[in-house]
Amino acid sequence: MKAQELRAKNAAELKDILLELRKEQFSLRMQHGNGTLDGRHELKRVRREIARVKTVMNQTQGESA
Repeated sequence: MKAQELRAKNAAELKDILLELRKEQFSLRMQHGNGTLDGRHELKRVRREIARVKTVMNQTQGESA
């Protein structure tokens, strides 16, 4: 998801997205540990999406303060 799309969402929606991404990251880490993960690029993608969501959350938090 692009940062521009994330900026259009409110804080509650961003928290929900972040929670889902963290669940996905945990699942991928478990698959990697078991040796059943096919695409290691998925770990990198999820990690970057988490960072993107956190960045947008911090930016919107700074604007309101």
